[in-house]
Amino acid sequence: MTSTAIVWFRRDLRLADNPALDYARNNFDQVVPVFIWDPESEQPWPPGAASRWWLHHSLDDLTNRLHDRGSRLILAQGQIQSELSRMINACHADAVVWNRLYEPQIIERDKGIKEALTGDGDGLTVKSFNSRLLFEPWEILKDDDTPYLVFTPYWKQMQKRWRSVDRCPEPRELNAPGRWPASVSLSDLDLLPDRDWADRFSERWEPGELAARRKLDHFIDDAVTDYDSMRDRPDRHGTSRMSPHLHFGEISPRQIALALNEAGEVPDGEGRLSYLSEIAWREYSSYLLYHFKHIPDQPLKEKFENFPWRDRADYQDDLAAWQRGRTGVPMVDAGMRELWQTGWMHNRVRMIVGSYLTKNLLIPWQEGAKWFWNTLVDADLGSNTQGWQWTAGCGADAAPYFRIFNPVLQGEKFDPQGDYVRRWCPELRGITGAKVHQPDVAASQGDGYVSRDVDLKRTRERALDAYSEVKKS
Repeated sequence: MTSTAIVWFRRDLRLADNPALDYARNNFDQVVPVFIWDPESEQPWPPGAASRWWLHHSLDDLTNRLHDRGSRLILAQGQIQSELSRMINACHADAVVWNRLYEPQIIERDKGIKEALTGDGDGLTVKSFNSRLLFEPWEILKDDDTPYLVFTPYWKQMQKRWRSVDRCPEPRELNAPGRWPASVSLSDLDLLPDRDWADRFSERWEPGELAARRKLDHFIDDAVTDYDSMRDRPDRHGTSRMSPHLHFGEISPRQIALALNEAGEVPDGEGRLSYLSEIAWREYSSYLLYHFKHIPDQPLKEKFENFPWRDRADYQDDLAAWQRGRTGVPMVDAGMRELWQTGWMHNRVRMIVGSYLTKNLLIPWQEGAKWFWNTLVDADLGSNTQGWQWTAGCGADAAPYFRIFNPVLQGEKFDPQGDYVRRWCPELRGITGAKVHQPDVAASQGDGYVSRDVDLKRTRERALDAYSEVKKS
């Protein structure tokens, strides 16, 4: 008798190194790939507008790759459990398999789906696999079985447990079922944002599995050796820009680790080790989210719950100026404009704009996290939360409260000729050299550049006073 497995794709939009797909094709005669769009089940953090743009194009790529292997991607929208049940009945499936996600609300959702599917009593096989992490969040703990709250010892444990990993092979063909479940079209999912700003994303990005592999190969060939020294330079192409491909699972961290190992010695070699540590930071962010479910909305350090942020009515104008890159601080504005135009921002600049928002403007970090969530193509709940809490000083392994990035000094250090700022702030192209980072010079010599009251010294002192009060408490 012919057996059939449904592979429920989520954020694992690839064919190579896909454990759920590999299990299905090796243990069942027929494979039915499906994707179900149900943003309501991901509340309060459904995918933002920029993420939906990427998802649309990644699903299109996966559809074409499955077609080349004699298969299809069945698309559906609606309540996930109902849609899975419909598909199980339509193709008489014997199994439903998927790869795990680690956001708290999704863990609970998936647990309920698994219980419902296995509770029907018809012998349906339901399995989940790890495709997103090198180590599961429960595998690395301290001696007292509590999670690490500092990255460095966590990273050391990862290195100690480093082991050779094998990847699941990419299938050359997939056996189709005799009867396919009904499918909607990709356009029916209505993923593409209405906003004109997303139209420019395609100038910078090529979503999809093969594009992810090409980008990784190019990075390893051209930039990884100097990664440790160049990763903080937004004026150079010194980073991999793999984050959206990783978020949507077009490539796995295991594939990246293997590629680094094949290119040289891992975990040895400064550039490769430094890049691998950034993959570990991503993993650590999922780890923290798994163990501390409240952190997307609340500070990990409880004493920061009463931090004296400015009132919302008082900071609305400053928040709007920050969001659209009109603060009058060139390095901050360049970063926010890069984000708006491309759906991405260099990591060093993310720290600079985050510090300016939370410390110079005293605007809650949650406001920045929400804006990033909607505008980043790589918006990942763990990484976004960890990054903002680190910058604000209220999370695990956070920057000390007294570390307040001076955007002028940061610009002079990491964008020494001002090339990055001039690229995203064309009003400042007539200002040469590092002086482009100085707000007063930009305001007086820029061609229509915004002029705002910028007092970095006063706002820094105000932030230090506020953080000192929290520290005392």
